[in-house]
Amino acid sequence: METVSIGGIPQSIWFRGVSQSNPALILLHGGPGASESALFRHYNAALEQHFLVVYWEQRGSGRSYYSDISPESMTVAQFLRDLDEVVTLVRRRFDKDKVVLLGHSWGTVLGTIYAHEHPQNVAAYVGIAQISDMARGAQLSYEFALSEAIKRGHRSAIAELRAINPSPTSVDERLTLGKWVERFGGAFHANLSTGNLIWAALSTDEANLIDLVKFGQGNRFSLTRLEGEISRLNLSDRYLSFDVPIFFLLGRYDWHVPAVLAQQYFEKIEAPCKRLVWFEQSAHNPPFEEPEKFNQLLIAEVLPMVRGHTRTEARPR
Repeated sequence: METVSIGGIPQSIWFRGVSQSNPALILLHGGPGASESALFRHYNAALEQHFLVVYWEQRGSGRSYYSDISPESMTVAQFLRDLDEVVTLVRRRFDKDKVVLLGHSWGTVLGTIYAHEHPQNVAAYVGIAQISDMARGAQLSYEFALSEAIKRGHRSAIAELRAINPSPTSVDERLTLGKWVERFGGAFHANLSTGNLIWAALSTDEANLIDLVKFGQGNRFSLTRLEGEISRLNLSDRYLSFDVPIFFLLGRYDWHVPAVLAQQYFEKIEAPCKRLVWFEQSAHNPPFEEPEKFNQLLIAEVLPMVRGHTRTEARPR
């Protein structure tokens, strides 16, 4: 774990793995402003046996949050420049020709655009809870939450949801919608919850209560500064052709970033090979809801491909 200058500011980056000769995998966490390094360490440490895992905390997130970060620097374009510096750092330090990009939720925005624009640096792109059309996704999330609230006769949920715009126009409205989507099973399936994830993160050697405080500060700051730009994003209109292998890993019950839109996006993509895998017991967080299946998929399917093997079959399952 170290702090390096990226994009003109100090940013936190961790390198973990049993061998530097293994393929490098850069984790692009969600949010924006929601570092997931400790969560991937807790649930998915098995990947470190096969990949050199790079845990990067993006500007405004976790240990890369500082109160004096310029608000004007919080743009998608700047995050992509930061990512390019991280990719260059990893390639040079560990003598890698290409890296694997693993994006979750907001991180799929960075991974998708970077893989499209810089295929010479990317061995494969893996999108978890892949973002497609943010405006349409917010509408579907709202419809899901309100429908569930009415079905369950949940008066406070109905009142709060009807008090906000069906297409959230502020961070507070987006957080209110997210709260009810989570409550009704659209963010976590089965027994997982935000509380469970907090305790899982704090159980690792790399996270403590200070990190929890910085998480909250960074998450709010990042959401506030990026909300306007993110709310207008539509990757499925522009990023359709790729020169790298593409994997979409989707939770069947995901209504936080509706998986149905990601599936539609996947069907439009052209790539040397592409693979869609459904996680039938997950919502928005397959790496933490079904960690064994998630880890095995990356080890059994992504790893051989980035070591030079070619996969000919590209059917979703």
